[in-house]
Amino acid sequence: MEEFRRAGLVFEVRDGGPAGGDAVVLLHGFPQDHTCFDGVVPDLHAAGLRTLVPLQRGYSPGARPPGRAPYRLGECAADVLALLDAAGLTRAHVVGHDWGGAVAWHLGQHHPERVRTLAVLSTPHPRAMAAAMLRGGQALRSFYMAWFQLPLLPERILPRVLRRAIVRAGLPAEVAERYVRRIVQPGALTAALNWYRAIPWSMSPPGQVPVPTTYIWGRRDPYLGRHAATRTGRYVSGPYEFRTLDAGHWLPETRPAETAALLLKAVTTG
Repeated sequence: MEEFRRAGLVFEVRDGGPAGGDAVVLLHGFPQDHTCFDGVVPDLHAAGLRTLVPLQRGYSPGARPPGRAPYRLGECAADVLALLDAAGLTRAHVVGHDWGGAVAWHLGQHHPERVRTLAVLSTPHPRAMAAAMLRGGQALRSFYMAWFQLPLLPERILPRVLRRAIVRAGLPAEVAERYVRRIVQPGALTAALNWYRAIPWSMSPPGQVPVPTTYIWGRRDPYLGRHAATRTGRYVSGPYEFRTLDAGHWLPETRPAETAALLLKAVTTG
């Protein structure tokens, strides 16, 4: 495990694969950590790619600033830019799952000069997500996000119910146990929830994503429905491919070979 720094914060990052290979940054979501891509990165390395897998803001023990505003998407995206700078990279392929996907969309829209290709797993474009809240049942699927806005109560209840909830949503029990052990460490859960609590600060002006983009969605995702998934391409002006898998939400963990194959195609054709 290596480290990089930004604005007094210390981030952990896994840097692997051929040092001279094209770089792929992989961004995890909630309540994951960088190990969510453990089944994916060996295939990327075998194809000659270098991977950078950071433990994101709030998840790295040295990068848990207090309050909600530090977790807005602009700050989280700036962390990725700092990682690229620390690695001496002008650009990289960017992959994101769940909240990591939201960061990836932000980078693709606001910093396209740093993104060679974009691949987003599960998470629709934010504007497609907002539109789907008005129809298609997405508001009901996303009810937990409103509950996470409450002070203190989620921190009291989630340690008792989170493991069971994400296993029911299709995550393997042993993986869920690993994530929960990390996220219940002092300060970690509040920091992770602050990503949700910073949503009012994370709204960005309308715009298109101009970089080559692949969006991969699981048809049985309990959190993110078809309406937002199928609308996402409207917000990409660059070359775009929409791929679906017969899977749920946890694509890197439950469909690593298929996910890696789609990522390799996205990287090599972008």
